[in-house]
Amino acid sequence: MDAQVLPLERTATLPQTIALVDDDRNILTSIAMALEAEGFTVRTYVDGAEALRGLSSQPVDLAVLDIKMPRMDGMELLAKLRKQSQLPVIFLTSKDDEVDEVLGLRMGADDYITKPFSQRLLIERIRALLRRQELMRDKAAGVVAEAPITRGDLLLDPSRHTCSWKGQDVALTVTEFLLLKALAYRPGLVKSRDQIMDAAYGEHVYVDDRTIDSHIKRLRKKFRVIDDEFAHIETLYGLGYRYREK
Repeated sequence: MDAQVLPLERTATLPQTIALVDDDRNILTSIAMALEAEGFTVRTYVDGAEALRGLSSQPVDLAVLDIKMPRMDGMELLAKLRKQSQLPVIFLTSKDDEVDEVLGLRMGADDYITKPFSQRLLIERIRALLRRQELMRDKAAGVVAEAPITRGDLLLDPSRHTCSWKGQDVALTVTEFLLLKALAYRPGLVKSRDQIMDAAYGEHVYVDDRTIDSHIKRLRKKFRVIDDEFAHIETLYGLGYRYREK
């Protein structure tokens, strides 16, 4: 199936709508009920192909995707979505899908949750992503003015949620942008994983170290598409990460 052009994400002034994509109807029903009880509007899809058609005509604020589905799995759906949109995406994975989790994050998912999972945890992760998305929209609309950050060849504009390296645009998810901003704001300063988590996810959402590491690897990969010598995000084993300006 050819990739379809997706409409722009919904604006923050509209009711928040979540797309759930999973071939297990029991999971769809239980999560949908929990989200609706929290005041969200929910659209459910049983496979990736159906979801792509639905999202092309009815935009949502965030999507929760199962990785393994018939017809079009979560990975393929994510790849098609990322060609057209930076829609926040959370993956649902099984305990045995470690490779898929890491690959999914590198492809552009914002987060993942391993099955079986707490519905409360999922709801908190969804709220955290939506809060960050709304903050970016407010800044882009000029509600909150924030000066661009220039670090050598790096230019980050928080108000527009844009990033460039050596004059070339780098497309970043909300999570990636906030992680990079946390590191680049004070170059040379070592940030622990906990500090990076707080900057990108907020203090009340737990994310394990592997998730942060996967985001960092994906950030490096995106910059190395432009500059294969990019080495400005450094790992200090046992300590965390830092941004090296020169």
